[in-house]
Amino acid sequence: MKKSPASRTLLSLVAAAVLALPGAPLNAQVNLPALGDSVSQDLDVGSERRLGDQVMRQIRIDPDYVMDPLLQEYIEGVWTPLVAAARKLGQIGDETQARFAWEPFLVRDKSVNAFALPGGFVGTHLGLIAMTVSRDELASVLAHELSHITQRHIARRIAGDSKNSMIAIAGLLLGILAATRGNAEMAQAGIVGGQAAATQLSLNFSRDMEREADRVGFNVLVEAGFAGSGMVSMFERMEQAYHLMDNGAYPYLRSHPLTSERIGDARTRLALEPFARPRGLAEHAIMAGRARALMDPRVDAWKVLENYDAGARNIKESGGYEQLGARYAAALSSIKLRNFDRAEATLRSAEVTLDLINPSPAEKAAAARLLTYLRAELAEARGRPMEGIAALDTLQGEKSRPMLMARVGLALAAGPASSAGPQLREAADALQTHVSLEPNDALAWHELSLIWEKLGQPLRAVRAQAEVHAAAGDLNGAIDRLRSGLRQSRRPDADQVEASVIDARLRTLVYQRQAILGEMFKGRYIPPDVELPD
Repeated sequence: MKKSPASRTLLSLVAAAVLALPGAPLNAQVNLPALGDSVSQDLDVGSERRLGDQVMRQIRIDPDYVMDPLLQEYIEGVWTPLVAAARKLGQIGDETQARFAWEPFLVRDKSVNAFALPGGFVGTHLGLIAMTVSRDELASVLAHELSHITQRHIARRIAGDSKNSMIAIAGLLLGILAATRGNAEMAQAGIVGGQAAATQLSLNFSRDMEREADRVGFNVLVEAGFAGSGMVSMFERMEQAYHLMDNGAYPYLRSHPLTSERIGDARTRLALEPFARPRGLAEHAIMAGRARALMDPRVDAWKVLENYDAGARNIKESGGYEQLGARYAAALSSIKLRNFDRAEATLRSAEVTLDLINPSPAEKAAAARLLTYLRAELAEARGRPMEGIAALDTLQGEKSRPMLMARVGLALAAGPASSAGPQLREAADALQTHVSLEPNDALAWHELSLIWEKLGQPLRAVRAQAEVHAAAGDLNGAIDRLRSGLRQSRRPDADQVEASVIDARLRTLVYQRQAILGEMFKGRYIPPDVELPD
């Protein structure tokens, strides 16, 4: 996939933004700042969230913003207990809990990186997931980033420089992110946009903050039920990779430099905790394999991964988990390359490997579920939707977002509306119910727009396309689509009920855009047709 300079900037911008802030703090103080302190005066909780939303509007429209249902489900499954643990430990106050997003998201990038943004957003590169060997290692990084948020390290760096506007700070964040990806031109543009803050607001986390986030993150990790050894093994893995840092593959090491003191502190904390055995190794191996196959969408990369299982250690040496992940990545790469027979053979070998590993029943069921989804994915790519539906039917009673999206994909692959009408209408009903409960699910809206097009409902399709943009924060694009829908509604055969829905939604989004512009340019009149800046 060829990326535009703008897209490369924004997703990078964020990818290094606050974590990439030189020396992002990993140590947070346990007591949150009071509302009357300098942090709250200069960047209160509401302002920090608005700043984060402003940056996220740019990230969500970037092609490298990943919306894979299985990986998103997995990252949320790691993230949610960490947030709950931080709340239980008193690190998240009522106001912060209510106003921050607490949202993890994924970035298609093969470099090893993760980063926190203002307002409770945390991004994770697929490359980071791919290089971890356990759920606990991944959780240790997310716990660390969560601690940046709960201790409001970003706000504490910004505090004292209240002359910087939200726009200047957002521009600086984007500039820093671009710089970490080597995009000098876009980095310069972003930093110039925030020129007043460029020197004063480097957003480098101090060494004390780093130690603070390590300490707080470790406590959160253990409280959430993860093995504390995950943080130590992650540090050791990163330390071993330190010599690779200069090639750009490990930006996390630049933004979070490891020191012998930090590694020693982590080992000391681990020694004080009861031993906990890593769990979910089979499931994590599969998700790491999926991240590996999706982090670099080039044909050459997939061709290399097709043979990835041949280079993995054998089952006896690695306990089987490395082979399981390698075979999953190889099978998924073969699907992407449309080498379906090879994908089928590799998938079968992955199923055999899981049987040979023979983890606990619960862990085996979790891993087998993911292999079932891959079998459905293979059936969809082959144009055999009934085989995919039969595979999913074995997961009896499951009601999840991945299940919904997999069934929708199979319905769309079932052929024209004349032959697949019942499946399409069933999928449309299921998606309509879902988006009514989760209106910010851009992927669901996108799939719904495709279904309405197939079912010959152009106004509903246009409205769904508009909601894709709205969910991503692209209000300009959403408003354009809705106005297009209103023009189409003037036709004699148009659905006037849907036209009225579009009209009402258009008015709402125009109002929202005016409110955002009013916040950005306080005290100035903003005509209704003025668009948000890119």
